[in-house]
Amino acid sequence: MAQVKEGLYYSESHEYVRVEGEYGFVGITDYAQHALGNVVYVDMPEVDDEVTAGEEFGAVESVKAASDLISPVSGTVVEVNEALDDQPELINQEPWENWIIKVEMSDKAELDALMDAEAYKAFCEK
Repeated sequence: MAQVKEGLYYSESHEYVRVEGEYGFVGITDYAQHALGNVVYVDMPEVDDEVTAGEEFGAVESVKAASDLISPVSGTVVEVNEALDDQPELINQEPWENWIIKVEMSDKAELDALMDAEAYKAFCEK
């Protein structure tokens, strides 16, 4: 069973957001990395790019498939996880620590549309 962390927000497309103040750290869930298999490439936006909740901001490629990344929140990208350029497999090893983008969120009310850990667990079991 994939691990689900308490205190994060989850989307139906299997991205998570860890909120710290006005910032959201966006990555893919343990469930998603298990489904993808060995991650070989992460396509990320540039710093200062705008992302919109529900819209694509990049992609994750694995030996099995490529999967679009859908932003769970809107805002401005203030940082990308550059370690993933050289070591995309970090997502497989520790998806919770290896977020993909850090976003200055423009509307924290968008978090209300996301699932908490319990709801996400139930969603994944369907």
